[in-house]
Amino acid sequence: APAEFLGRHWERAPLLVRRGDPGYYAGLFSTADFDAALRGGEVHFGTHLDVTSYAEGVRETHNPSGRALPAVVWDFYQNGCSLRLLCPQAFSPTVWHFLSILQEQFGSMAGANTYLTPPGTQGFAPHYDDIEAFVLQLEGKKHWRVYSPRTDAEVLPQFSSANLTQAELGEPVLETVLEAGDLLYFPRGFIHQGDCLPDAHSLHITVSSYQRNSWGDFLEKLLPAALQMALEEDVEYRRGLPMDYLQYMGVANSDTVDARRTAFVEKVQSLIKKLVDYAPIDAAVDQRAKSFLHDCLPPVLTQSEKVQSVYGFPARWQNGGPCNVDILITKDTEVRLLRHGIVRLCNEEAGVMLYYTTENSRVYHKEEPKFLELDPEYTDSIEFLLSSYPNHVTVDNLPCETLEEKISLATLLFEKGILTTKKPLAQV
Repeated sequence: APAEFLGRHWERAPLLVRRGDPGYYAGLFSTADFDAALRGGEVHFGTHLDVTSYAEGVRETHNPSGRALPAVVWDFYQNGCSLRLLCPQAFSPTVWHFLSILQEQFGSMAGANTYLTPPGTQGFAPHYDDIEAFVLQLEGKKHWRVYSPRTDAEVLPQFSSANLTQAELGEPVLETVLEAGDLLYFPRGFIHQGDCLPDAHSLHITVSSYQRNSWGDFLEKLLPAALQMALEEDVEYRRGLPMDYLQYMGVANSDTVDARRTAFVEKVQSLIKKLVDYAPIDAAVDQRAKSFLHDCLPPVLTQSEKVQSVYGFPARWQNGGPCNVDILITKDTEVRLLRHGIVRLCNEEAGVMLYYTTENSRVYHKEEPKFLELDPEYTDSIEFLLSSYPNHVTVDNLPCETLEEKISLATLLFEKGILTTKKPLAQV
């Protein structure tokens, strides 16, 4: 159960889930989907696909340049190389849909790689990562060993490790053979390695989340902003340092007993403590949310959502000219946000910005962050739409001053795919 998982395992300990059902992940991703992606012509070595090997303690990458042609890729595989598809969500609608649900659940980017390994080989050296990892065994089977963090500094690390040698590992805390349908979770900092048994290939997908999503990462954003505000608003932070502080402070003086040292340290402590009063916590959260929205996959629309959104709008060229182009939103049109988590209002120096995910790419950061600069008077209407979700509201109920503004805002948000209507706006 999710609550039990979060209480016992999340960021704490590995978890092995045996399904006893080889078809458990059927339809998510397969070697046939891998092959189809290669044939689609969009997969390139290095950008989307890595060819790797690990033998006698040495990890190597064998990427040529250019497009990953099936004949070349499958030749590498036949010669014992592992294949890592770096962005399966760009080529697979099911992986895209899966990750788009998980990113809402985690409130943090959910990414994925797929790994196809030939029988009897290993593609990667032992290492630990800076992400929470979920290994979903899709086909075949794979032998896994997971090791605890070796030091306190490696518990929930900010960055991934270099490749490690067997001599650096110690004894595994978990050793298992994952079979199709099984799941293995391990937190960031847990060293892991997987190798294929002689009698079966392995296809697995690793789903990742919570990269650079710690309290420390949040404070990295918050503290400089708090200090800037304190400097502007409080003269205490602008007063000069004591003229003689270099004489009694510094490492060379750290063992000296001196009342001036005590006073200096106490002054620093009081200024740091007072900094909390100037910390723009909500604004810093909004900045992290803005960054998260840039990381997000675009939402996956159901068929009915498409019909009720700009994506299903029947504009077309017909009988010598465009038809069904006008988006006729009236005061009685019922609207709602496509999803609650696809927008974020941020008050910034340049003005009020509405960041949104509907125009993001399925390839990580292929697009720049998408935003609309809004008149501050529209803020209440965005908050009203957020608080009303998932219910529809009539355009006339938007808290804008004039009907013209209500219709103008609703039309703008509809055109960006942010709003859907209760009924299709145009019948074909």
